[in-house]
Amino acid sequence: MRCQSDTFIARAIAGAVFSRLVLNTARRFVYPFAPALSRGLGVSLSAFTALIAINQITGLLGILIGPLADRIGYRKMMIIGMLVTGLGMLAVVAVPVYAVVLIALFGVGLGKSFFDPAIQAWVGSHVAYHRRGLVVGIVEMAWAASTLIGIPLVAVLIERFGWKSPFLLLGALSLIGALGLYRMMPNDSAAPANSGSLTDYREFYTQLAASKPVMGMLGYAFFVNAANDNLFVVYGTWLEAGFGIGIVVLGMATSIIGVAELFGEGLTATLSDRFGLKRSLMVGLTLSCLSYIALPVGRTLPLALTGLFLLFLTYEFTIVTSFSLATELMPASRATMMACLYAAGGCGRVVGALMGSTVWQAGGITATGGVSGALTCLGFICLGLGLRS
Repeated sequence: MRCQSDTFIARAIAGAVFSRLVLNTARRFVYPFAPALSRGLGVSLSAFTALIAINQITGLLGILIGPLADRIGYRKMMIIGMLVTGLGMLAVVAVPVYAVVLIALFGVGLGKSFFDPAIQAWVGSHVAYHRRGLVVGIVEMAWAASTLIGIPLVAVLIERFGWKSPFLLLGALSLIGALGLYRMMPNDSAAPANSGSLTDYREFYTQLAASKPVMGMLGYAFFVNAANDNLFVVYGTWLEAGFGIGIVVLGMATSIIGVAELFGEGLTATLSDRFGLKRSLMVGLTLSCLSYIALPVGRTLPLALTGLFLLFLTYEFTIVTSFSLATELMPASRATMMACLYAAGGCGRVVGALMGSTVWQAGGITATGGVSGALTCLGFICLGLGLRS
């Protein structure tokens, strides 16, 4: 691990957080505004949620992208991710049809597959383990900010300028983010050279499959992300249809999720290192499961928003804490390990997004909450068995 000054780390993290804010907003805004976007494209809601599910397949590419990041450098991978995202978003403005939106969202997912493992690996290689929960928590605040700041902004843009306007703004900001990373984060292309033989795909994945802690972590990532997308693809429909709120109000209501995620990331930054990453992770999973099951209690808008707040607080605390722990499972190839974690999560999100509409139509929020709670329990079991070894 290389020792770096606090100023160096702060400068690099600032550029990464801005880029992740843009990237995460581009990834997330399609969920709450799926009804509005589907109407703009002239397709059914189920067709649009299928588009979201296809987008999640990009997470699978992480198993190929991760070793590349360990070889060519983390900064380069982050810049590529922002460029791919920006060009895809701008393509929708030029050609606003279903097929191009599909390509654009695929590009956003691909951009995250480049960016996310690289920034987590960068933190793992530059920040001491006893401070990693703090720094990872700060980096992940860009996820909460995308809901707290990005989604309400997108709501205003759609309301005033139409459904294509977010694609224009996010495309331009993505290119600015790429430039910012180039200027603020020094080139580290030579740094990952110590990954040695683990950069060989076959050898790495053989070692990965033989590691019970790693396999347990991947199983956990699959199930908890399936649980989250099972809810996430329909929560906008739940709030819009169940409580009669409009686009702008939906955007503001969604900011509650951003506040919850910010609290969850803050708890990771302040508590996970103190109480231990493993213990914090298991407690967070338990509370997340209970939060899903309790969602049907929210029969009024305030109760529904309270339920979503508690759910996303515990979910985000769990996810961010698991990132901190996963960076140390295979330290010789951190980017590859994190890419596999994102790939497992991406598989789960594909399953969750595909089943979400069907589960919702079968039993409403009661069925959605119950299925998501059960999937989270399976993630708890996988993680418990893996970490016990």
